[in-house]
Amino acid sequence: MTTVVALRHGETEWNREGRIQGWAASPLNDRGRRQARAAGRHLADAYDFDRILASDLRRTRETTAQLRDVGPFPEPEFTRGWRERSFGEFQGLTYEQVFGEFPEHRGSIGMLGLESCPTGGESLLQARERVLVAWDDLLEQAGPDEEVLVVTHGGPIYVLLAHVRGTDLPTAISTLSQRNCAVNELRYDDETGETDVVRENEVEDRELDTVE
Repeated sequence: MTTVVALRHGETEWNREGRIQGWAASPLNDRGRRQARAAGRHLADAYDFDRILASDLRRTRETTAQLRDVGPFPEPEFTRGWRERSFGEFQGLTYEQVFGEFPEHRGSIGMLGLESCPTGGESLLQARERVLVAWDDLLEQAGPDEEVLVVTHGGPIYVLLAHVRGTDLPTAISTLSQRNCAVNELRYDDETGETDVVRENEVEDRELDTVE
């Protein structure tokens, strides 16, 4: 049995402002750093991770660093595979701006337009393919009874949850939510090839805004 915990990064100012981040180098804000440290304490108590895989974008690198400041976590491996979807020319804009200025691309942000691709960005299908390659690589490299932490973004987590449940991606995007530093636990059975979702979007058992 392989246990995989997917953790969304801590809060950024662009999160607070409702701006599309994509691959932008947006840093954590003070609350995001507190969230990451609280998540680190929680994860250190609940798991004994053998590996950390993380998106190589700034906000996930900073989240990973905060985790490792408060717990005995292994050295992380940063990879492009677990990045958020690239939104190209939309990055830095609010959703309202995109819907107002680029109405022809409205569907590419939300549920529709799986193949629609913003200039300089990725389509939903392209991002999905990239994330699922990273997921397959994780499982292929996993040892017996290994516990793996993946520090990533909301988009890849939606892709992953939709994939293991056999749900279409538009439905996942429209119905699921992921809070900053939320925990999602998946267990992969090496013999059956099946994956169960044990925990999803969990933050209730820890105080994310505790000031140290």
